[in-house]
Amino acid sequence: MSENTTEAIVGACVLAAAAGFLWYASGLTDGGGSGGGSYPLVASFRSAEGISVGTDVRLAGVKIGSVRGLDLNAETFRAEATFSISDGINLPEDSSAAISSEGLLGGNFIEIIPGGSPFNLEAGGEIEDTQGAVSLIGLLSKFVSGADE
Repeated sequence: MSENTTEAIVGACVLAAAAGFLWYASGLTDGGGSGGGSYPLVASFRSAEGISVGTDVRLAGVKIGSVRGLDLNAETFRAEATFSISDGINLPEDSSAAISSEGLLGGNFIEIIPGGSPFNLEAGGEIEDTQGAVSLIGLLSKFVSGADE
């Protein structure tokens, strides 16, 4: 084999490996679209610190969706998160959503706490009971200053 043929074969293998990684990565992120296997929900938070598009939505520690959009409501001055939930997971309409942290150095995620209602949220429905992100810096400053709140 000549040197040019060897280089062409190695280059083709590198391109095939890169294409495989891209295909694998798009499968992990649902290809960036909402896909046919999910439905949208909305929740309004006082503070959405640490949340961005692509952030996990979890139920009992298991990823069931991801954040698809994050906007500021100009009337209420609250952060409105739009997220997708996997089909087959029917959440009761009195479920709540909280922004939780994986730990001191971990990232944030939206935790869904299921309610007890016999009626489920419809696609495009809103989770009304929410708890925003807790600022670690704010908590530490209160602890250091000795505030009683």
